[in-house]
Amino acid sequence: MKLLDYKLIYFLGIGGIGMSALTRYFNHYGIQVAGYDKTPTVLTSELQNEGVEIHFDENPEYLEHLLAEFKKNEVLIVYTPAVPRDHAEFVFLQKNSYVINKRSEVLGAITKNFKTIAVAGTHGKTTTSSLVAHILKTAGFNTFAFLGGITKNYNTNLLLGGADSEAENTYVVVEADEYDRSFLTLYPYIGVITSVDADHLDIYGDVKFMHDSYTMFAEQVKGELIVKKSVDNTLALKAKRYTYAVNLEADFCANNIEIHDADFYFDVKSSLSSFNHALLGIPGVHNIENATAAIAVAQLLKIENSVIKNALQSFGGVKRRFDYQIKTKEVVYIDDYAHHPEELKAAIGAAKALYPNEKVTGIFQPHLFTRTRDFADGFAESLDMLDECILLDIYPAREKPIPGITSQMLLDKMKSTNKKLVQKNEVIEFLKTHDTKVLMTLGAGDIDTLVEPIEKLLKEKYKK
Repeated sequence: MKLLDYKLIYFLGIGGIGMSALTRYFNHYGIQVAGYDKTPTVLTSELQNEGVEIHFDENPEYLEHLLAEFKKNEVLIVYTPAVPRDHAEFVFLQKNSYVINKRSEVLGAITKNFKTIAVAGTHGKTTTSSLVAHILKTAGFNTFAFLGGITKNYNTNLLLGGADSEAENTYVVVEADEYDRSFLTLYPYIGVITSVDADHLDIYGDVKFMHDSYTMFAEQVKGELIVKKSVDNTLALKAKRYTYAVNLEADFCANNIEIHDADFYFDVKSSLSSFNHALLGIPGVHNIENATAAIAVAQLLKIENSVIKNALQSFGGVKRRFDYQIKTKEVVYIDDYAHHPEELKAAIGAAKALYPNEKVTGIFQPHLFTRTRDFADGFAESLDMLDECILLDIYPAREKPIPGITSQMLLDKMKSTNKKLVQKNEVIEFLKTHDTKVLMTLGAGDIDTLVEPIEKLLKEKYKK
């Protein structure tokens, strides 16, 4: 059955950023959507306000009642691999032989009839894909986008194009998720690989298997392949590809980076069409690197440089990606999703570059016991870049504790002497009596629930 012919689509793990984008897509086309998630969040509240029915307890009886009014072939179940296989509703659905697809399979089915631009990578893919979508929208392209974050320009993780346009002239921008090899459901018209630093080793087992998976993704690209220069040096790629980099020889290179009044300017040396003095609407050398990948996509699609430069300047970024909450002379507060050592280096490095004479304090919540175990030395090295580090307990997500893997273990590995372990529920009280000039919250767990209270506290504390 065609996806838009289903009468009900039920999502297990509906509050995930990728799942919620699919939910919004089907809801937009008038299909009844409903779902389960473990805990309420801002995102699930937004979906409920958009008319989506969501519940938060494993309840096969509720599900049986919901499904009773539909024929079995009218229902599609979509799940995220983060949902355990012994989940009561998952077991019920399997037992009763409902059609069950992974999120990645559904995304692959949506994109297969369109020109898909897929951005893969351990990090950088959310900002890069969001910027690609913004450039295409600015250029007037008929563009759909399924994104891994909430873009500040559009305040959503789903961009919708015109439904009546021919598929040949429609572009779909997607994040190609490496978790569980999900990106292998995609066969892009243009593929981008931003980074292949080790991650998700609980799934892959070792770095070689992860790299082999990225190579397979690259081989599935039907048209142009764009890879970061360091990726090209790491993977055994056979296909023709373009490379991009910052301050290195590549087909697309950003150089002559300058910072003026906290704005980042740079030149672009391109094998297609070079241009100078581009202003990026978000800070950080790592974001200039992401922008260079997006520029490569845009130039391959023959978008004018003037349009590209306008889009770069007007790009507002993505929520929780170097996301300014407060930016005054008295105090600066930045929230960032960084949950990998390389992401921490990029975010902290950007803050240190922007505020070289100020103390930078970071509150970091490690995400997953396995990730903390696998990259403990890298985390310690990255966190040592901070002038002051406040460490929260590890956010477990889908995992059970691992003996010896704790935030205290991470704290002990750090060389810095200005470090402290604080319970999440004590952070606000701690900040009340603690002077901060540049504060960062960092992590992918539930540290985001502190953002609003911290912002409120700092505005009150440092008001004129």
